[in-house]
Amino acid sequence: MSKNVLIISTSLRHNSNSEILAKETEKGAKDAGHNVEFITLKDKNIQFCKGCLACQKLGHCVINDDANAITEKIKNADAVVWATPVYYYEMSGQMKTIIDRANPLFASDYKFREVYLITASADTGEEAVKRVINGVQGWIDCFNGVKFSGYVCATVNDPSEINSQPQSLQSAYNLGKNI
Repeated sequence: MSKNVLIISTSLRHNSNSEILAKETEKGAKDAGHNVEFITLKDKNIQFCKGCLACQKLGHCVINDDANAITEKIKNADAVVWATPVYYYEMSGQMKTIIDRANPLFASDYKFREVYLITASADTGEEAVKRVINGVQGWIDCFNGVKFSGYVCATVNDPSEINSQPQSLQSAYNLGKNI
């Protein structure tokens, strides 16, 4: 069954390791026959949440920037894939900001049921991304019927280093293929 898959690359670096992995996931998902939209936060204007909670009544944020369109895309996707570099054992600040700004989804008729995660970290092992997974799980826990469906964690130290790791690229491709 074909799904609408939204991939959100949160790295601000052009051709970053996490973005390269996200592009591989995109290929896998397309090869599986899914409809895929790829969004990068690089050139987006996204302000911080003000905590006013007006979005709960209005169904959208009162701040008029790119976060509203991204939130609408999240709402209408069947599966959401977050891709982030790991900074200080946590998701990027821009990823956290867009998650906060997606607060209007809480009171909406959202379609997404599966959430995936792609990370690139300088530290090795699952311990390096444990807090990122916990942060994403905390977001997921706010939505009925939504589950954390899988992740790819790659260890890198230099920009674009992921290109020399065929096993990590294949893992990202397989993640997309198996959505």
